[in-house]
Amino acid sequence: MWARVLAVWLLFLLLAIMNGALREGVLIQAFGPKAGHVASTLLLSGLIFLITWLTLPWIGPPGFRIALWIGVIWTSLTLAFEFGAGYWLFHKPLAELLYDYDLTSGRIWPLVLVATVLSPVLVGKWRHLWP
Repeated sequence: MWARVLAVWLLFLLLAIMNGALREGVLIQAFGPKAGHVASTLLLSGLIFLITWLTLPWIGPPGFRIALWIGVIWTSLTLAFEFGAGYWLFHKPLAELLYDYDLTSGRIWPLVLVATVLSPVLVGKWRHLWP
């Protein structure tokens, strides 16, 4: 089951990279920086729920508690990748990495993290995967 959890997260990572390219190449050009980032965040959050909907029965968590752990693991991997790759691979300063978390600037990236952590639990309930 845990290898499947990792495989789905890798799919999330691929979708996030593609979403970032779409944001930079299309959405920001079409809607402007703020609206482009909002559209990108909402799109990625929706994709996370869709992929979770399609793959959670395949992953097969036996209950709410394990589903919650899956969400925590996915979110932890996301944060580790975002800050690890952002800092070490792309040489972005920490202030730039943290900017996406500034809700007062209209940045709603934390919504993606909320979707990631809650999607296994919510989808499991919606799909009646356990009592």
